[in-house]
Amino acid sequence: MAAASAAAAAALASPAALSASPARRGLVSFAAPALRSGPGTRAVALSGVRTHVAAVEQAVAQDATKLEAPVVVVTGASRGIGKAIALTLGKAGCKVLVNYARSSKEAEEVSKEIEASGGQAITFGGDVSKEADVESMIKTAVDTWGTIDVLVNNAGITRDTLLMRMRKSQWQDVIDLNLTGVFLCTQAATKVMMKKRKGRIINIASIVGLTGNVGQANYAAAKAGVIGFTKTVAREYASRNINANAVAPGFISSDMTAELGEELERKILSTVPLGRYGTPEDVAGLVEFLALSPAASYITGQVWLQLVCMFCFLGSLNFEVFLLNSFALWGHVQVLTIDGGMVM
Repeated sequence: MAAASAAAAAALASPAALSASPARRGLVSFAAPALRSGPGTRAVALSGVRTHVAAVEQAVAQDATKLEAPVVVVTGASRGIGKAIALTLGKAGCKVLVNYARSSKEAEEVSKEIEASGGQAITFGGDVSKEADVESMIKTAVDTWGTIDVLVNNAGITRDTLLMRMRKSQWQDVIDLNLTGVFLCTQAATKVMMKKRKGRIINIASIVGLTGNVGQANYAAAKAGVIGFTKTVAREYASRNINANAVAPGFISSDMTAELGEELERKILSTVPLGRYGTPEDVAGLVEFLALSPAASYITGQVWLQLVCMFCFLGSLNFEVFLLNSFALWGHVQVLTIDGGMVM
């Protein structure tokens, strides 16, 4: 395109081109006499040609970018971390399917915000623990945009209580959505990715999948399962150029942390060197890197920890917070193995 532009500019700057009529050159003349005579004729004409060529090149580039924009499916994207991820990827130019289970109004607002920033988005209401819903969701994305480039498995729930009090339904609900949902979405999306031999999968896990947490046997088991699942997917699909990584956030600001109270919050933040909770946007920034950056093309099967310390909750804020299984990154160096290499 650069060579063509230079050739076009050179041709139009020649004496023959400059003496040709505006109609034959495809340009509109607003000052014909000035263009036909005077020492600045060539410079004026060339400047106008360059401006015209630059405008055409920009329009072509924008159209190409629009056509090549990655198609992303984000589950549980109507609020919290999922919302931040959907907005971040949408503003980065992706075409985003915003999945939700019940919060249709919130999902529509996320979609509108993406479109207002110049992106494209659609919403899809569905339960990712149900195979039929997942198949319909993936089909909707493919029917709308032709493919799927990135899958972000974020949807999740909690049903916290001590193991001795946990009902089987509380266990099963969490396993079905937080683990089986990841399996179903990944299996469906990779069928599309395999055909093009390209794709990226990011699973939102949790630090409790590595440390455990009092009152969260179901949640910790599901997230530990997601971590093991991610590593297996990375090995199975590497030959198809499909990357799979997990992000394991620690204490992230949310509706729950907003209800902790000033004293409890002070205790928590006193252990955090940065003096603040993580934010959904912090998580979204890492997901954006793993999903879109060329620098992440050789990273797969890794668990990215995003925390400084970890507090454990008992129940749903009806219990005192205990400092159990604290996990301090300032005393911990994570070694990431990247297909046989190591980075610190």
